[in-house]
Amino acid sequence: MRPYTSGVPDSRRGLILGASAYILWGAFPLYWTLLEPGGAVEILAHRIVWSLLTMLLILVLSGRVSQLRALLRDRRKLLLLTAAAVVISVNWGGYIWGVNNGRVVETSLGYFINPLVTVLMGVLVLGEHLRRLQWVAMGLALVAVVVLTIDYGRPPWVALVLAFSFGTYGLAKKQADVGAVESITFETLVLAPVAAAYVAWLVATGQSNFGSHGVGHAVLFTSTGIITAIPLMLFGAAAIRVSMVSLGLLQYLAPTIQFALGILVFHEDMPPSRWIGFGLVWVALAMFTVEALNHRRRQLRLVAHASAV
Repeated sequence: MRPYTSGVPDSRRGLILGASAYILWGAFPLYWTLLEPGGAVEILAHRIVWSLLTMLLILVLSGRVSQLRALLRDRRKLLLLTAAAVVISVNWGGYIWGVNNGRVVETSLGYFINPLVTVLMGVLVLGEHLRRLQWVAMGLALVAVVVLTIDYGRPPWVALVLAFSFGTYGLAKKQADVGAVESITFETLVLAPVAAAYVAWLVATGQSNFGSHGVGHAVLFTSTGIITAIPLMLFGAAAIRVSMVSLGLLQYLAPTIQFALGILVFHEDMPPSRWIGFGLVWVALAMFTVEALNHRRRQLRLVAHASAV
């Protein structure tokens, strides 16, 4: 049962929950750097293992064990979520590597262009159609990638890996249509054996950073599961209280915070050509967002007119 019966305060609460989720995601670079000198793969492995334990606890406490059992009997959904598990591990690993290798600004680019990549995948995979202004936004985004490739002297691989892996993850999750708690539990369950084996190998060969740098550092490693679960739960609570349009606008909070951290905290370089590339991305996103909002208003007016008739 929801705490509020009035739609307005519940919607406001949803916005607060959603904003909190994206703010936490945006602040992740501050957290991952605390786990150094652990490497990206070691941090990823611990994140998977501790996330599984956390999600199993949440699964039991939320009374969704029966939903997980039902999921395990659906082969199509299992295949989709297995694919989702693989690509989200690539996304998590790429993000952690980027943060811990001085590419926080580039990771923010990945999540800025993710909405555009998601729509592009809808066109290529699901056969969806873009409207004219959406094509213009896509073209601007492509020009931005070219500008940034020239600036970096290479394609912005970290950004592209993050955008396409998360876009693929979202597509697989949409087609699976499974509740957040049981789907994330299953995804971590798929990845956990490999992750646990890698952690055990690091310990056996004396290469593990877990427990080698004090109790506080070890606690940070074990808390990766909670850090992963909290924003997901906040997002899930927000999704049932606010519109998808509101969630779509809130999603820009995370890369904006990451971008600011990259410049102000980690002091990464931003030459003029890089500002131009990011500026083109922001213009493309503004065009895309305004067009989507205007299209939604037109659709609502048409529905209201049809109902009146």
